[in-house]
Formats: sequence, C-alpha cells, structure tokens
Amino acid sequence: MTYSFLVGTYTEDSTQGLNQLDFTPSENKLEIRTIYPGINGPSFVLANSAGDKVFTLEEIDNVQGGNIISFDRDYDKPNLTKISEAPSFGGHPCYLALSPDEKFLTAANYSGGNFSAYKINENGDLTHLQTIQHEGSSVNKGRQSSPHVHSTVFSPDGKYLLVADLGTDEVYVYDFNANSTEPLTLNNAYKVTPGDGPRHLVFAADGKEIMLVQEMTAALDILSFDSGKISPKQRISLLSEGFESSVGAAEVRLSPDEKNIYVSNRGDANTISVISKKDSGEYEFTQQISSGGIMPRNFNLTADGKYLLSAHQASNDIVVFERDLETGKLTQTDWKVSVHSPVYLFRLGD
Repeated sequence: MTYSFLVGTYTEDSTQGLNQLDFTPSENKLEIRTIYPGINGPSFVLANSAGDKVFTLEEIDNVQGGNIISFDRDYDKPNLTKISEAPSFGGHPCYLALSPDEKFLTAANYSGGNFSAYKINENGDLTHLQTIQHEGSSVNKGRQSSPHVHSTVFSPDGKYLLVADLGTDEVYVYDFNANSTEPLTLNNAYKVTPGDGPRHLVFAADGKEIMLVQEMTAALDILSFDSGKISPKQRISLLSEGFESSVGAAEVRLSPDEKNIYVSNRGDANTISVISKKDSGEYEFTQQISSGGIMPRNFNLTADGKYLLSAHQASNDIVVFERDLETGKLTQTDWKVSVHSPVYLFRLGD
C-alpha cells in the first residue's frame, strides 16, 4: 500500500515548486519529488476526486493579485501539464476549495481581504465568475487592521460557502447558486470572540457540525450548522496549562472515522492536539504531542486513518506519526523526509 500526497511549498528558486510524496510503510519508503518546478509560492494545492486535474496558486501580490493555475495530471507520467492560469483578483491567495460537484473553484486572498469564484470548464481551464471584497477590522491592530480571508469551505451539500476572515473575526456564510452568473450571495456572518483570528474550518460529513481553528488564540470552536446558521457548541483551548509563549494555530482535520479532531499549533508550541468525541457528542482533550519539527503549518491523515503526516515550514521536513485506531492517539515514527518549506499536504486517491 502506497499513500500519496501533493505537497505545496514556499519557494526561493526556480528548481522548487509542487511536489508529490509517496509513502509505502511495508517497504520502508518515504520519498518526495518535484513534479512542477518554477511556480512562485504554490502554498496550497488540491486535485479532483479522479486525480487527473490539479489546482494550485501563486501566493504573490501582483496588480491583479496572485495566480490560480490548473494542470492535467497523468498517472503514468511523473510531471504535471499546465492547462491555464488566471488572476486571483486579490493579494496573496492562500486557500482553494472545490465545490462538491467539482465544477467550481474558490480562492481566498489573504492580504486582498477578498475571495474569487471560478467555473471549471471541461478541459480544466478556469473562467472567473465573481470576486467579493470584505470590509472591516477587529481588536488586534497589528494583525486585524483590515480583512484577511484565510479559507473558503463548501458545505457538504454544496448549498453554502463558508469564508473565514482572520482580519474581521467573522465567518461569513454565502448562499451558493450554481445556475447564477454570480453564484455567491451573503446570507449572514457569524462573529467569533474578538481577537480570535479564524483561520481554517472543516465540516463533519453530515454537514451539521463545524470545527473552526482560531489562529491567534489557539482555540478550537465546535459549532453547529443548520440551514445556513452557525451557533456555538463547545470551545477547547489548544494550550497546555501555564503556556504563555507565542502561538499560531494552523490546521484542523477530522479523522476518517470522525472520532477525532486534530489541530496543529505553531509559534513556540509546535504541537499537534488530539481531541476525541464522547458518546454524549461533546469533545474532550485526549493528547498533545510535539509535531516533530518547527512550524507545523499543515498536516494530513491517510485515508485509512493509520498515519498522520506533519509538514514543517521552518524545519523543512515532513514527519510521520502512527495513529491508534481505537484512541486516536499519535506516536512519532522514524520516518521523515526533507523538502524545502512544505506548507500543504493534499491526500490523493479519495
């Protein structure tokens, strides 16, 4: 069994770019190779469910923002073939999302404080449909003097797009109408605790629960979601008792069996927290473990839930953990591979 991931990175020269990682535990192999060099800061990458179309971005700030790029991916060839490139219409795009039917793509522009929507044509090229600009600020003048859209996530039924804005301390809920020339319309905005800095979120499979990571306070909010409305359920701190150094909560993932939530924290913490669902439906803190490197901006689990891979932007490596299928607890293994500034892991083969 080989597990494969696309790896997004920050780049410093033209030899760096998008990578593919292949992990075969039975053969003691953990290998990574560059599959498309020369992209400027492809810090986020994803593929469609068939695995034959790949989408990435260039996290830069040109006149029309960064770039959104689509590729053909052939399983029999080691590299990608570029299909199209479109402007993001906002500075420093940092997050992409595919609609559940894989016919639309959205891009979050961090410094632009906005996000864009695209139609994916049959050949994989992109048609820009809409860009929505956020306004406002929040209490931390150093980080929140303007909007900073950090993620765009479709609800599992495809009816809504949720947009986390670190700068305004809000999660915006947009109605999504695939038949409209401008498919997104604001429904409502959910305000988080001032100074939280909402970053990434993930839905439970049934679409009724949201796990939202707050970057600036290193907290996880469990939220309910019903007919487009968000309401709070539970809040869990990701900090060990007495911890007072710098934080930067980053990624949140659900285990495939949905028994556990995993959250990474950067700053001086460099941890992964394991949170477990109780029979009552509430969640409890189960484990906090070193991420095995410095600045765990991203991580992902294998589809069978047996392993978790943690990508470290500052120590330039990806570290493998074994996951206990009963408890969800993690144990670091000896598997580790070096790569320049890995900042996103997308699981292939779903």
